[in-house]
Amino acid sequence: MAANKDTADDLSNEEDLEKALCVLAGSDPENCSYSRGYVKRQAVFACNTCTPNAAEPAGVCLACANKCHDGHDIFELYTKRNFRCDCGNSKFGEFKCQLIPAKDEENVRNHYNHNFNGCYCTCDRPYPDTDDQADDEMIQCVICEDWFHRRHLGCTTADPEELQEMVCETCMNKAPVLWTYAAHFAVSPVISVSHAEEEEEVDVSEPSQSEHEEPSTSAEPTKQEEVANRSSPCKRTHEEMAGGPAKAASKTAVCRLKDLQAAGPERPRHGAVFWPYGWRAELCTCVSCKRIYVTAEVQFLMDQSDTILAYEKKGLDEPFGQHPLMALMSSMDRVQQLEVIYGYTELTTSITAFLQQCVAEGKTVTVEAVHQFFEELRARKRRRTNAGYQ
Repeated sequence: MAANKDTADDLSNEEDLEKALCVLAGSDPENCSYSRGYVKRQAVFACNTCTPNAAEPAGVCLACANKCHDGHDIFELYTKRNFRCDCGNSKFGEFKCQLIPAKDEENVRNHYNHNFNGCYCTCDRPYPDTDDQADDEMIQCVICEDWFHRRHLGCTTADPEELQEMVCETCMNKAPVLWTYAAHFAVSPVISVSHAEEEEEVDVSEPSQSEHEEPSTSAEPTKQEEVANRSSPCKRTHEEMAGGPAKAASKTAVCRLKDLQAAGPERPRHGAVFWPYGWRAELCTCVSCKRIYVTAEVQFLMDQSDTILAYEKKGLDEPFGQHPLMALMSSMDRVQQLEVIYGYTELTTSITAFLQQCVAEGKTVTVEAVHQFFEELRARKRRRTNAGYQ
């Protein structure tokens, strides 16, 4: 998915803010996700305070980032697929998870990259990068889930906000069958070719059918024309988000890949590839192709619910997606928004616990008890703040 990773910049409008909140609202802010095993997709964070060793990367879920690592130096990693919370396992030494203290020493199926150490892209730089003066947004590859500067993708294309998913060149070569699909369903590329002192852009869009094919009377070209029309970049709509997984059509009768390979030349294998919404539904799912995806370790591409789009829809369906705090938070930067979200979650949890305790003990909720409750909250916050600066 083409998305901004502007953690320190102001979110310009309510739509951007809503997307940012969906990343968190799609995950449980109160309960450690460890008990759910390897979650299909969730917000993941890395704690530089507890796991600063690059040789031992670790990730924690939203609830643990909020409750166990409050006040720590946290890297926000957006979302990761098939990840199990590491909080308190062997990588954290003597530190134990406050929510689920007993955990396996290691989550062997977790995948890590340099993002867990605060570095991104092929340039292996931090974000935000104080030494980089270029105003360049970052885009996440939907396969390796690393983040890349636009200028390091090896291509230029339309505004990423108009597109849905990006696959970096390395991952395209990891699953080379994707180059065949790219020739028919991806956005036409403009490859950046660098020379000693200059850089030129070369349009490598495929010629039209009339230039290299004879007309056909079969129904298949009509189908291909319909797909090509759908492939133009467009902003996603709520209807698209709501109907995503159901749009996938079964293509197991014949091998679609072989048909596409016979239809014409592949796209030049250079640079990242941008895909419009719904491209995964065009992938062949015959037995032979499924084996190819498994061998390349990209079988999740067949799962329409794996997309960030589906994950964000889940966040929109949650009550927090339309929370009144949206209006208040629209003027805040990303760091401030996270602090408000974490603070709101802690406040509501604490108030609920306070009222439940009063009911259990048969106590009347007095003004003095409420004042004492909030004073204890303030004292607890001061202790955490002071500890974070020690």
